[in-house]
Amino acid sequence: MVKSPYHFIDTPALLIDNDLMKNNLLFMQEKANQYHVNLRPHTKTHRMPELARMQMDGGAYGITVAKVGEAEVMAENGLANIFVANEIVGLSKLERVKALNRKISIRIGVDSEYQINQLEEVFQNEEKGIEVLIEVEVGENRSGVITDEQLINLAKHIQTKKKVILKGVFSHEGHSYKAKNIEACIEAAIESQKRTLRAGTMIKELGIAIDTISIGATPSMMHGGIIEGITEIRPGTYIFMDVGQGSSIQNFNKCAATVLATIISKPTDERVVLDAGAKSLTSQNRSEGICATHGYGLVKNSNDLRLSGVFDEHGLIYNKEFRDSMEIGDKIEIIPNHICPTCNLYEKAYLVSQGTILREIPILCRGKSQ
Repeated sequence: MVKSPYHFIDTPALLIDNDLMKNNLLFMQEKANQYHVNLRPHTKTHRMPELARMQMDGGAYGITVAKVGEAEVMAENGLANIFVANEIVGLSKLERVKALNRKISIRIGVDSEYQINQLEEVFQNEEKGIEVLIEVEVGENRSGVITDEQLINLAKHIQTKKKVILKGVFSHEGHSYKAKNIEACIEAAIESQKRTLRAGTMIKELGIAIDTISIGATPSMMHGGIIEGITEIRPGTYIFMDVGQGSSIQNFNKCAATVLATIISKPTDERVVLDAGAKSLTSQNRSEGICATHGYGLVKNSNDLRLSGVFDEHGLIYNKEFRDSMEIGDKIEIIPNHICPTCNLYEKAYLVSQGTILREIPILCRGKSQ
């Protein structure tokens, strides 16, 4: 049935199917347990401390965030083992990291001497130093050290500091999203793991004792294995999935988060207008690879019916059969193309199950991107 059972909720609204989400959480925790690695889920996907605590209660070792603001809110809500998988630059931000470091276990990512020097300056009078992981670029063409020389020089530079403590390496195989098929995704993931392991070995050969070799991306974790020596995985989107992740596994039945929208207009024989547009769904899509999307969201329980376009506050569907079967005022659920930025658009999510609201969950890290 395309019509949503949650017709009593005002729209647009972010819904989380409790049963699907719990199944997704269990799947990834069991995967981590199978390969004897720590699960440190990336909570930038949901930005909800309540769900982060649920992940911890389910067996996660700690959590991952992308920004200091996220770390602060998570710490305020009882999350005490946090890795900021990002390069944090700027004295004001590092002062905030210092404050967190006094209260909880926190690590941050690094890839430059500039950042190391700033960290040493900020932490110079602290009793407790700051633990860091070097990011290794493995194919996404984003941040991270690229050459062996860069890695070794940075590791040696950290060793000259008193308050910056090197504890490991990390990488993100984000380019696996663009793999042409599942086999290519697995191949990219394994190669990324090997490169990350090699970086860790090179650091150990310098006589530096590290304890963490961290990797992670949802597509590769859904399909591939984990090489011995990896100690930690950091997938994020798996908790909800989305159109991109559903495309990668060719199954949208695991998508736990949807945007509830109301049909507000049927101005032509085939056009349907929703009250959810770019400000409710984002306008993101992926053009290639196993996570490719087309359109601007998938209508839940439909035969691959997609949004054709979005304005700020309007979503458009062009389909005569759908138009004829729906009435103005009907409500449908849209699976977002990319759930991570979608969550950040809402102040709260409705946790639902079998047509009933279980509770409302505040998205406390919403907007915490500094």
